[in-house]
Amino acid sequence: MNYKMIVLDIDDTLLTDQHVISQKTKEALLKAQDMGVKVVLASGRPTFAMHKLAEELLLHDYGSYVLSFNGGIITDYQTKNNVYECTLTKEQAHELYELSKKHNVFVHTYVENDIITEKGNQYTDIEGQLTGMPIKEVSSFTEHVQNDVVKLLMLEDPEKLAQVEKILQKELEGKISVMRSKPFFLELTNSEVDKGKSLNHLIQILGIRQDEVIAVGDGYNDLPMIKFAGLGVAMGNAPEEIKQQADYVTATNNEDGVAKVVEKFILSNK
Repeated sequence: MNYKMIVLDIDDTLLTDQHVISQKTKEALLKAQDMGVKVVLASGRPTFAMHKLAEELLLHDYGSYVLSFNGGIITDYQTKNNVYECTLTKEQAHELYELSKKHNVFVHTYVENDIITEKGNQYTDIEGQLTGMPIKEVSSFTEHVQNDVVKLLMLEDPEKLAQVEKILQKELEGKISVMRSKPFFLELTNSEVDKGKSLNHLIQILGIRQDEVIAVGDGYNDLPMIKFAGLGVAMGNAPEEIKQQADYVTATNNEDGVAKVVEKFILSNK
């Protein structure tokens, strides 16, 4: 099969535990792009927090794309224009804020290039470190959020957050997409947003078939694209449930798992 696109989650997939792209993985992805294969980054991260990695992989030179906010925004990285957006209304954001208070979990969202929260916490600090975005503590979340937002995050100890996830998935079914990207990150987006649906929008724009796509990830929020792609790949460090639903399991993020996928399924067809 001649694959035309490889879609990559970022944290714990493309990046090692040291939060860098290994040299072997970078070289493999550049070779794939030289062959005309689209390398697409798909992450729960805000668009701003994906720029550095997109630049490192020269996505602008190859006319590729970034799926940010779990697929809520698709950006043409050559023009920096958004070709797709799917957001939460201000009213939905305020409703989710109230639910965070009800369930006693932390919450934050994104306004321009800031992370907005009422109360600093260790989990929002992690998001700040991962994204490189400044954290802005505000006296009133609802007063500060006066426009549509792409995503909210609820944050807490993994055991508690797992309980909240089950409650909200049932309560918000059909209205809001609820899924965890990390044990302590619960992502809330428009019900039409997930990485699989966003990927479907992108391939229709580009005229690429579903079976010509490889998708690689490690988290529960990667499952929609892993199941959608012609070849869905789970990282070796992914939970067993995700591995079971993938077509192929590669090595871990610290063992050049992405590079091995590129070498086996793309470069070998050169």
